Amino acid sequence: MNTVEMLDELQNKALHDEELKNKFLKTKEEEDSLEAFCRVCRELGYEIYLMDVIQAGDEFYAAMKRSTNGGGENSPKLEGEDDLYEMFFASLEQTEILR
Repeated sequence: MNTVEMLDELQNKALHDEELKNKFLKTKEEEDSLEAFCRVCRELGYEIYLMDVIQAGDEFYAAMKRSTNGGGENSPKLEGEDDLYEMFFASLEQTEILR
């Protein structure tokens, strides 16, 4: 399982488990929030490290950019698509707003 798949699985688990969701949201309050996030992932048995998240985001963004309008320099800017960490939390935080 690659990093994107692991993050997707963790996100789905957190969306259905309030305690887990709160545990992830609490990591955003820490000084090094990304490292705290990765630590929680590892505690749950998902070997995710800081550079895994960054590299997966870069690769995801590159794939999206290549598939958009033929790719290349004239492709539109895809805002935030390279930040899997923020995308992970956007969904969790959205459920908080809906309550």
